[in-house]
Amino acid sequence: MTAAGFALVAVAVLFAACLQASIGFGMGMLAAPVVALVDPTLVPGVIVLLGAMVTLVVTVRERAALDLRGAGWALTGRVPGTAVGALLVALLPARGLALLLAGVVLAGVVLTSLGWAPRPRRRALVTAGAASGLLGTATGIGGPPMALVWQGLSGAALRGTMGGFFLVGSVLSVGALALAGAIDGAVLASSAWLAPFVLAGYALSRLVNRVLDRRRLRLTAITVSTLGAVLLIAQQLT
Repeated sequence: MTAAGFALVAVAVLFAACLQASIGFGMGMLAAPVVALVDPTLVPGVIVLLGAMVTLVVTVRERAALDLRGAGWALTGRVPGTAVGALLVALLPARGLALLLAGVVLAGVVLTSLGWAPRPRRRALVTAGAASGLLGTATGIGGPPMALVWQGLSGAALRGTMGGFFLVGSVLSVGALALAGAIDGAVLASSAWLAPFVLAGYALSRLVNRVLDRRRLRLTAITVSTLGAVLLIAQQLT
């Protein structure tokens, strides 16, 4: 990775971590397309590892508001979804994964923009958990399914429940990716270099939450994610 490439990824990770810490998701949607543009071999490993870091901090901060029952049902679906996602990583070439990643981002943007809101009942939670496990492991973007089913929550409840779910889910994904051979020395080294920007993004979220409301942050995430996905598709097709 060149110095310019690293700088671009670092900025994306900083803002993605800020977004994740503010609204409960967004790390993958915002950072994954940028990482894939700079070095597709780092996706999804780097995104999953950095996502685990920010969710750990958020979960500790909002642990009192965590909905253990809802997160538990979602994790029931996450386990088989994670296994399928790891299989896709092992079978698909880098270009195929990049296009899948871009498609997931755009699909998440469309559903989020339309405001579709399934009720967080048992079946919906298990289904969303399975989809999140598959997509999160294969592309590093597992947020949209859970954001859809939990979008009725607000503030600490949303961040805490999403954080708890993604913390356990990320550990499962890291293990599955390691077994699939997708966590290598380059992924670990890049994650270590980018870790300070994750912590800086978390610190920034504490300030951002006082200034920007959820609607503006959500609009920013949608806009940037769409641009990143479109650029990624254009790069792969040309």
